[in-house]
Amino acid sequence: MNKSQKIAQIFFPAAFIHDSEENYQALENLIREDNIGGLTFFHSRISAAANFEKRAEVLDVSGTFEKLIHLINRYQKAAKSPLIISIDGEYGLAMRVEKTPQYPFAITLGALNENAEELVEEVGYRMGLDMKRSGIHLNLAPCADVNTNPDNPVIGYRSFGSDTQKVAKLSLAAYQGMKKAGIGACLKHFPGHGDTHVDSHLGLPVLYKTKAQLQAEELFPFQHGIDNGVEMIMVGHLAVPALTGGKEIAASISRELITDLLKGEMGFKGLVISDALNMKAVAKNFPEPGQLEWEAFHAGNDILCFSDHVKEGIELISEKATEEEVNLAYEKIQNLKQKLRVFDFKPFDVPAFDWKSHSAFQSKLAEKYISTLRGKIDTTEIKTFSNSGKLAHRIFFAREATVFEKKLNESLEQDLTSIPLDQTEKVLISVFVPSHKPLNQFGMEESTLAEIHQLAKTKKCILFHFGNPLALKYLGKPEDFEAVVCCYQGFEEVQELAVKLNIKE
Repeated sequence: MNKSQKIAQIFFPAAFIHDSEENYQALENLIREDNIGGLTFFHSRISAAANFEKRAEVLDVSGTFEKLIHLINRYQKAAKSPLIISIDGEYGLAMRVEKTPQYPFAITLGALNENAEELVEEVGYRMGLDMKRSGIHLNLAPCADVNTNPDNPVIGYRSFGSDTQKVAKLSLAAYQGMKKAGIGACLKHFPGHGDTHVDSHLGLPVLYKTKAQLQAEELFPFQHGIDNGVEMIMVGHLAVPALTGGKEIAASISRELITDLLKGEMGFKGLVISDALNMKAVAKNFPEPGQLEWEAFHAGNDILCFSDHVKEGIELISEKATEEEVNLAYEKIQNLKQKLRVFDFKPFDVPAFDWKSHSAFQSKLAEKYISTLRGKIDTTEIKTFSNSGKLAHRIFFAREATVFEKKLNESLEQDLTSIPLDQTEKVLISVFVPSHKPLNQFGMEESTLAEIHQLAKTKKCILFHFGNPLALKYLGKPEDFEAVVCCYQGFEEVQELAVKLNIKE
């Protein structure tokens, strides 16, 4: 390959599953003409920077998984050199593709009360197998961000928690599980996005901490990963002036941070991949097409993810980069293709998932993370109240009939939602948090929250919280409830277990 062709191998532009035929053909032409190295698949243009629960509300789509498989086959056929197919699937294919296995969020896995590393590695392994069977070679996960800011608009539930040691161990376990499945993975978002208050999809977060503070917290999980053989790290779009000579420059385009600190001081020898280059934290500062791509490459990124200006980027990097720099990045990409067996690609059919095994695994995990955060539940007392007609159940924010209600009514042999509150002494409250992001109180309306607050103050209440635990603070003071059970997710298996573990004897 000549210099430009080698440079093209570092580009992994976005591929949208739901798109126009015109756009499919344009990407096909880019693959054919410029011989790019890989693709990063997203659900659709409207949702590229959104997470799954938001997309489900605004898009009417079908056959996403089948379309993904068709497009992978189609694009690979157009490629002279097989493409590395990547996806950003932190909780599995389901983060981008409907009707595929979804695994618990990182914040949920951070609540596992025993065998956490072993179970998180198994999550990574199962997730990796799902992807490998679907023609995907690389998962741009897991997050190694330590989420010390509970109001963080972009990390939150994507982090294993606020404990640095736990985050270091569990992010490594998830990475190793994916690697065991035969796919690539990466720790992100270096140097650590957990203590920021700006969403880097929209603007540039700045983290004002000393280098010593950063080393003790943000950098620690990445150093732990490097020391344990992690081969890929994604650099985020956030500024850390203490690491860049006082400049408020995005880490993703900072040579001081990537080349000097990460590759030099911290000893990372693997591949560095940029966070999506279309994100406004960096994209809005480089109106000239190709300039951002050059800045990212010059800083030390080996893979450029989601570039909107591939051709211009190739041209500018070819003009400014040395042969040595280009060859080094190119060799890294080729070695990665060898490791991930990209050159073995053959067209394949839509795979089937083992839903029974997946459901059993979900239950196994849920038994270890459903937690009583406050108080104690007296099952005998609950049955006594139920038998005397003094127990009610109220459901908040659920979008459809819940398994929890069904199993609760079956267990106590009556419809608890029909019991008038003025006749009750005890109320079971189930809250299904609408969003996993903190915006607008996690999607919970003020009037409904006021209703929950009032109920907790006037009745003996037991709260069952299905959703991001960071949303609990909006439901009232913990002491207002007789007990608080955090279930973390709304999976059917979790709802069923919540009844089995807390109501049934």
